[in-house]
Amino acid sequence: MHSDSFRIRLYQKINQNKKLYIYTPLVIYWIILLAATSFPSDALPSIGINDKYEHLVAYFILSVLFGLTLMFQEKNQRMKKNWNSYTVMILLAYGIFDEVHQYFIPGRYFDWIDLLANFVGIILGVYFIRKYFALPIQKELNLF
Repeated sequence: MHSDSFRIRLYQKINQNKKLYIYTPLVIYWIILLAATSFPSDALPSIGINDKYEHLVAYFILSVLFGLTLMFQEKNQRMKKNWNSYTVMILLAYGIFDEVHQYFIPGRYFDWIDLLANFVGIILGVYFIRKYFALPIQKELNLF
């Protein structure tokens, strides 16, 4: 029960300042992600883990930020209510775009396994929000 009260306080804090806690980090992160995938592969430092894990983690973070953005926005109630489906569809489309765009970057290529890793990261991000944030909050605050 204590963790639920923490989640509710966190929800309220984020809801009071969405730009600082969600929208701005999403924009900054997405720009960094797009820039990183736009450089030739030999121009980027290696962080010493498998490329597929990098994709999975990158899209997990993107999915969490994007999913929270849809969850907290007020302009489109359908997207707010179905944030999880829209997060998967939009980010999967972006992942496809990202892989296709890398085809034109020297030293990079389109890879189906990278796209699969992106998808797994998206699904894990949505699951993370649902499990640890959205469902307990929705139940407690009677949202949706």
